[in-house]
Amino acid sequence: MITVLLVDDQQLLRAGFRSLIELADDIRVVGEASNGPEAVRLTRLLSPDVVCMDVRMPNGNGLDATREIVHEIEPAPAVLVLTTFELDEYVFGALEAGASGFLLKDTEPDDLVDAIRRVAAGLGLVDQSVTRRVIREFARRRPAAASAPRPAAGTADALTAREAEIVKLLAQGMSNAEIAAALVVEVSTVKSHLSRAMSKIGARDRVQTVIWAYRNGLMPADPD
Repeated sequence: MITVLLVDDQQLLRAGFRSLIELADDIRVVGEASNGPEAVRLTRLLSPDVVCMDVRMPNGNGLDATREIVHEIEPAPAVLVLTTFELDEYVFGALEAGASGFLLKDTEPDDLVDAIRRVAAGLGLVDQSVTRRVIREFARRRPAAASAPRPAAGTADALTAREAEIVKLLAQGMSNAEIAAALVVEVSTVKSHLSRAMSKIGARDRVQTVIWAYRNGLMPADPD
């Protein structure tokens, strides 16, 4: 059973999300918070697997809460940022803080449930409608963000040539199946190489692996 903490300052939205999420047999909402500090407190108390985090809230925003949850709570849950805006300034900060992914609030109900399952499984997720723009903007801002905590600790030299190649394709937005087709290998082979690469660089999910690729020179700061 995947346990979820909902964080949003609007009670109506929390109620709506709860109703949608709990239609799934394998997911249960264990708590709700209306601001960042309350989210941190309830995360420590309830130990959810996933925190669905709003970013713009009074009395403590989701950005600071995400950073504290990811870096100061053990074991840290996956944080799925839910945002109204496709290029919300806070989204970049959330990625820096260690969020496992983000999703637009107007997403389809099935996509929300699938996103929770994905981040709980360590896959990470970025809404397909904003993936490329967000990654490019994140890469463009890389120099300004250099002083922020790094999401992964390894260096590019730690990867084999094949691992680096797969990480690059992942950073371009490819799925495991697309990477396998491009390299003419089995999907299981891609998964194995990617898993070893993530272990070497200290990235816990695909989103943080993509960020690592841009920060460590595997991808140009201004793709295309």
